[in-house]
Parts: sequence; structure tokens; C-alpha cells
Amino acid sequence: MVKIRDIELGEFPLLLAPMEDVSDPPFRALCKKNGADLMYTEFISSEGLIRDAAKSVQKMDIYEYERPVGIQIFGHDIESMKEATRIIEKTNPDIIDINFGCPVKKVTCKGAGAGMLQDIPKLIKMTDEIVRTTNLPVTVKTRLGWDDESKFVVSTAEKLQDVGVEAISIHGRTRVQLYKGDADWTLIGEVKNNPRMHIPIFGNGDIDTPEKAVEYKNRYGVDGVMIGRASIGYPWVFNEIKHFMKTGMHLPAPGIRERVEITRQHLEMSVQWKGESLGVAEMKRHYTNYFKGISHFKDYRMKLVTSFNLQEVLDTLDYIAAHEDEFEFA
Repeated sequence: MVKIRDIELGEFPLLLAPMEDVSDPPFRALCKKNGADLMYTEFISSEGLIRDAAKSVQKMDIYEYERPVGIQIFGHDIESMKEATRIIEKTNPDIIDINFGCPVKKVTCKGAGAGMLQDIPKLIKMTDEIVRTTNLPVTVKTRLGWDDESKFVVSTAEKLQDVGVEAISIHGRTRVQLYKGDADWTLIGEVKNNPRMHIPIFGNGDIDTPEKAVEYKNRYGVDGVMIGRASIGYPWVFNEIKHFMKTGMHLPAPGIRERVEITRQHLEMSVQWKGESLGVAEMKRHYTNYFKGISHFKDYRMKLVTSFNLQEVLDTLDYIAAHEDEFEFA
């Protein structure tokens, strides 16, 4: 049984990665329903929380049905990160996660996210201060290093454990790589198999099939895997991996009606959480993913992404479901 303090996550937990503009409450609800064992919020700016910025505050919304859930924060100033931790603690998440992995330039140029990988002593000091600030378990998400010359993740993981971090998720790329090339899990395996390490180590990067999840579990010995991009438009991935691990068999892929139904659920929850105008507008980024790989679908995709009217979108989804025989998977 993999545990983060007293939080039981199962024998080989599947984690939903924190993804900006993706892993909000509606999407997390669908991933939870489809087998995710632990989820994290979108990353939240410590400075935004302190300023009481509406978008940052809203990102702290968590619900009982999605537990266990962690709230992830990022920032470059230690005192601001401590203050943000105190604010987050009041919302009663299960975990506080520190983002040392975001590679986006507007984050790293301020020394936050993966930018902290250029100053490991400060990264460790910040983590230590945050652990001392809260009674909640603290976890970290990070990368192999800033670039190929600074892949210090093995020694960094030891130091993070020493200051009280209770689990680490490692993306198998450097910051310079962004999301290009193949993720290198070799160093993730070294961290996990380091005899000094006793906290859970989760691997992240390129897990997009049940076979790969099993292969990487067996090859690198990680305690679980974190799944990001493969879940976008495909929350079924978690249950598909679990079923394959248990039986060696594949679950049937979701058909048109199932895709329409989960798209509808996502849309309705998005509208409920964000309001109709924003909820409809921000769903546009998801339609292409939900109906990916379907032939003769271009016209309907255009209808979905160009409509700003909730009823029009729902009518289009109803039509697609009613005419499922017109579509084929490429």
C-alpha cells in the first residue's frame, strides 16, 4: 500500500498531473470518476493568493468527492510561499504540493517553477520553510534538472526528503527540453532505487498507454505514475491502465455516445463552476481532444468551437450522439 503520511493511495496509484487551464474541478471530477487515485489543482501563484487575485483564489476550490486532493503552489519568494501556504491550509486540502517543474518562460524567468532548479540551495530552503509552516503533508513536483549539465535530481531528492517532503513526482525531462523528445526515466529509477530514499516516488512523462505504465512500473520500480497530457480529452486512461494491470486485457475504447456524454458532463460542470459565458468559452480547448481521431467530424468540431451559446453546443452534441453511425475512428 502506497501512503503519503496516513493517506492511502492503493498498491500502484495513478495521479492526475497539475495542468494549467486543464485540471480544474470539472476535469478533476471526470478523472476521479474514471479511476484517478490522487489529483492536484492547477498551479496557483503565491503572489496571486496574497493579493487575493480572483483567479488564484478560485483555483483553491476543492470538493469532498475528489479527495484525496492536493493544492499546488509556485513562487520565487520564500516568505510569499509561506504566506500562501497558510492561506491554502485554511481550505483544508489533503496535501500541499510545491511546483519546481513548470518550464513556462513567464514562470521560470522569475525564478519560480523549474526556474528554482538553477538554485538548489534556495529550493531546499524554501521547501524546508514550507514544511515547517504547515501541518499538512508536503509533496514536490520537479524535473531532472535545468539542462543536461545540471541533472541533480538524485541528490536533490535526498535533500527534499531530509527536510520533510513526503512524496516526490519527477518529470523525466529537463526544463530546457520543455515537452520535447522522449522522457528519460533512468534518473527517476535511480531516485526510487536509492537506498537512502523511503518516501513514495512517482514517475511522470510519456505515459500514454496501459502497456507503457506496466513496463515503466516494472523497469523503474516507481511507486506510481503521474499522467498529464494523455488524460486531456481522455479521462478513461486511468481505468484502462488499472484494468490492464489487473487482467492483461484492454477495456473497449469509448465510442461516440460515451464521448458525447462525458463532453456534456464536462460542459455542464464547467458552466456550473465558471458561469455560462466563461464555461462555454473555456470548453472549446477540450472538444478537439474528446473527438480526436474520428473521421468526417470536421464540420461538427467547427460548430462546437465556434458556438458561444450553451444550448447550441448541447444541440450539436445531441445530434452527434443521434448520428453516431456516420462517424468512424481513423
